[in-house]
Amino acid sequence: MKAAVVTFPGSNCDRDLAVAFEKAGAEVVRVWHKDSDLPAGVDIVGVPGGFSFGDYLRCGAIAAQSPIAPAIQAHAARGGYVIGICNGFQVLTEMRLLPGALMRNAGLKFICKPVTLEVATTASDYTSGYAKGQKISVPVAHHDGNYTADAETLTRLEAEDRVAFRYAQNPNGSMNGIAGILSENRRVLGMMPHPERAVEPLQGSADGAALFAALVGKMALA
Repeated sequence: MKAAVVTFPGSNCDRDLAVAFEKAGAEVVRVWHKDSDLPAGVDIVGVPGGFSFGDYLRCGAIAAQSPIAPAIQAHAARGGYVIGICNGFQVLTEMRLLPGALMRNAGLKFICKPVTLEVATTASDYTSGYAKGQKISVPVAHHDGNYTADAETLTRLEAEDRVAFRYAQNPNGSMNGIAGILSENRRVLGMMPHPERAVEPLQGSADGAALFAALVGKMALA
């Protein structure tokens, strides 16, 4: 299984994401935002956290116009996997690969702490390594993590079982406590918390490791 991790100016979790994929057994290739194509044989694209382009305009808005963006969109359109974490989630909404938007936290402050998530569905290759309703500890670090969508979108996400994770105690005002969502084909995941920062006990929690292990394992069997 080959994972491509994209780096933008201001990315600061790209190495963490690459290491998490490698620990799960994936081959990792690094991609610069000015590249126009993904390497051959890529199974999943990882869009990491950080502050791409300084979060000017809107978080993720400039990154979504980078030369690599059309290749990521084409990869998703043909059924490829894409994961966007924190700023990466913001980028995926700006690319219109996922619905909704990430707004300023309700408390108008940057939040950086471990949070408890509830696994809302196991019906995806990202979450199949957990039990439905399982509580996991994963850190957050964001200023604009308040997931917001119109009523029709929220109803559709809930009805189609596309909420991947919820906050056990909502830290940022996200609608329905949403911490992560899936695309219609369940191959694109966007989430604000950082599972790549919770893959070994020295990080304070290894609860994020199951996400990467399940994903790599499923692809190895495909």
